[in-house]
Parts: sequence; structure tokens; C-alpha cells
Amino acid sequence: EVQLVESGGGLVQAGGSLRLSCVASGFSFDDYTIGWFRQAPGKEREGVSCLSTRDGSTAYADSMKGRFTISSDNAKNTLYLQMNSLKPEDTAVYYCAADLLECNMRLLLLNDWPSWGQGTQVTVSS
Repeated sequence: EVQLVESGGGLVQAGGSLRLSCVASGFSFDDYTIGWFRQAPGKEREGVSCLSTRDGSTAYADSMKGRFTISSDNAKNTLYLQMNSLKPEDTAVYYCAADLLECNMRLLLLNDWPSWGQGTQVTVSS
């Protein structure tokens, strides 16, 4: 059974940083694309970034480029999202997800990945 457990969310002031973690289990971490999505109150869930653990390729939503960095530690089956220069509009529940398809912008635009974590709340105060 695929399990994804996020952590690292919290309350931070605008301009601050947070690092989210997603620990994966129940599948071969090296064969998947793992990604981050977020959902703000009253808004649809949107893709943030993804990473292919097979070759390290990444993709980012335009609004996150330059501020967020996705990475993984394959030995620990863990995905990270380093978020810098946070803005109040980054406030959302952040979800980790896994898919067998290649990481690219097209995949990031899809919300129907097969496996999801429970999410971690990120709140950025102004």
C-alpha cells in the first residue's frame, strides 16, 4: 500500500522559509514521480512542483520558480520542498502525491494522481 506522510508545515511570516518533507512507503521510491500540490481555501488544488526520482528531472509551476526548490533523498524515501520568500498567497494545505508517469508540466497540471498524502498546513502571515 502506497503511503505518503507530509510534515513541516506551520505558521511563518511573509518573507520567511519553510521546508516540507514527505516520507514515502509501500512502493519503489526510485521508480516514481513524486510531487507537491496545494489547495488554498475556496480554490482548486494546484500543482506546485514534481520530481522524477529515476532521473532527477523536475518541473515547477511558474509562480513558484525561483522561490521553491524540490529535492529528494532516495535513501530515505523522502521528498522535500524548500520554500523561501513566502507570501500570504502561499497559504494552503500542501499535499504530496505519487505517480508513475514522467515529471513534466503537463503531469503537474493534472489533479488525478493516484496516490496522495493527508496534507500539511502552511500559513503565511502578512
